[in-house]
Amino acid sequence: MWTAASARSSAASTANKRRRALLLAALGSTLLPAWAAPPRLMLANGYRRGMPLAGYWVSEKYDGLRGYWDGQALWTRGGQRVMAPTWFTAPLPAVPMDGELWAGRRRFEHALSTVRSQQADDAAWRAMRFMVFDLPAAPGDFDARLARLEQLLPIAAAPWIVAVPQQRATTHAALQAQRDRVVRDGGEGLVLHLGSAPYRSERSDDLLKFKPYDDAEARVLAHLPGQGRHTGRMGALLVETGEGLRFKLGGGFSDAQRRDPPPVGSLVTYRYNGLNASGLPRHARFLRVRSDA
Repeated sequence: MWTAASARSSAASTANKRRRALLLAALGSTLLPAWAAPPRLMLANGYRRGMPLAGYWVSEKYDGLRGYWDGQALWTRGGQRVMAPTWFTAPLPAVPMDGELWAGRRRFEHALSTVRSQQADDAAWRAMRFMVFDLPAAPGDFDARLARLEQLLPIAAAPWIVAVPQQRATTHAALQAQRDRVVRDGGEGLVLHLGSAPYRSERSDDLLKFKPYDDAEARVLAHLPGQGRHTGRMGALLVETGEGLRFKLGGGFSDAQRRDPPPVGSLVTYRYNGLNASGLPRHARFLRVRSDA
């Protein structure tokens, strides 16, 4: 039987729940770990001419750092907690979001230093955007997830949280012209999402990247000494790909990087122009250290 005592007990329970929620919200930044298991993200293959384009959506590939919002905190692709200011993340809905932490075209270094910092630099974060392109936990295919994303964003009070603009792919010629315009204006390239695809935490043709060059990642195994003008400093890195292929990566480094090369064990991104018969990259050149690995 529902009594006055029951009502008082229910009200007290509700009040306690509210106090607990407020306390958790206030302490959330201290309770969450600085590192966690890497989020299980959808990864892209490279677009190749002749691939069917029917059903794909196209957007710009933003040159920033992958960001994963789990509904409570931001994480890098490698599982490092992103120490963003509270005002940056507070307006985000409590649903997982996949996107890019981006500072604008030709501003990768700003994005890198801002996201890597363990002390939130308020002024630096004012220049950042969270470019959201998917909802990993939402049901349905990408078409359905995109419709849901467009219901959640934009948020009037938080213009730094942006739903990535998407348009339907048409022909290879149109796609290449769009890519060239983006690159000419300082962008990195394009991304293609297959509309009928579920969110799968693996690399597949459901997600494609289209850039003027290929890129990939490899683990640094050793520093190889330089010769000639590079005597006394690093001449090349010995690296290994995820498929177990080893090769020397000797191009693309500044003098400062040769004096202080990427540490052994780090993951580096390199660019290349196709593969030779052995499967090794042709004309491989160092691009950057994968700081979020």
